[in-house]
Amino acid sequence: MNRLARRARAEWGPLYVAVREPLLRRRGGDLPARAQPRAWGRAMPMTLAAVCLTGLIQLVQNQSWGYRPVQDLGAVRAVDPLWLALLRTPLSLFVPALDLPVWGALAQILLVFGVAEICLGWWRTLAVAYAATLAGTLYARLGIWLGPDSPLGLPASDAWVVDTGPSAAVVGLAVYLGWRYGAYVTAGVVVLAMVVEVALKENLAGKEHLAAIAAVLVVCAVGQFRSTARRGSSGSGRPPSQSWSARRGRDQRRSW
Repeated sequence: MNRLARRARAEWGPLYVAVREPLLRRRGGDLPARAQPRAWGRAMPMTLAAVCLTGLIQLVQNQSWGYRPVQDLGAVRAVDPLWLALLRTPLSLFVPALDLPVWGALAQILLVFGVAEICLGWWRTLAVAYAATLAGTLYARLGIWLGPDSPLGLPASDAWVVDTGPSAAVVGLAVYLGWRYGAYVTAGVVVLAMVVEVALKENLAGKEHLAAIAAVLVVCAVGQFRSTARRGSSGSGRPPSQSWSARRGRDQRRSW
């Protein structure tokens, strides 16, 4: 049991501290149970706005008068002109898929976006989420161009599939958080799950998830290169896995 606990601390300890400490700073100490929801709300306003926006869009698109406007503003298809798809992509992230339960999209946004916003800030969270979503959108066009005979290709019929929802952004953020805070096993499990998804059910959504992961891994590689270059120029030999604790003062370091 102790070994399992040590592994859990090693895997999720830096991420736990990154989430916990901003909440504590907002209250000046340990949070009472009744204060925790308010602290979380102040710590992730963008996430709560995204949840509300997604719920509102779901309500609107299920009305007879609302379906067409939502499609015109946020539905992305590979058959659409590229400029139109790029305009629609930001909103498409918050348009729930009609064939899936909306609570799944809301839970994904609340959990993954929320943790990311607390750890990374709202603008970096949105940047990573958009990069992952955009990678999936662009991959769909490449896959259709390659055709079904290519391992990376897609059938021509997928050009008409409506591509919306936060899943690609959620997968990308999960991998990015795992890399940034040393939860490499968790990030690997997410990647493996997406590979298994494609192996069991090869479809547009599954391959777009892999494209989102590939884009985020490129971002991680660039970030790692820049971090290594900065350490080299400053003469620091500290390995990346220790940087989360070294950046905090001695009095701030806590075990958990």
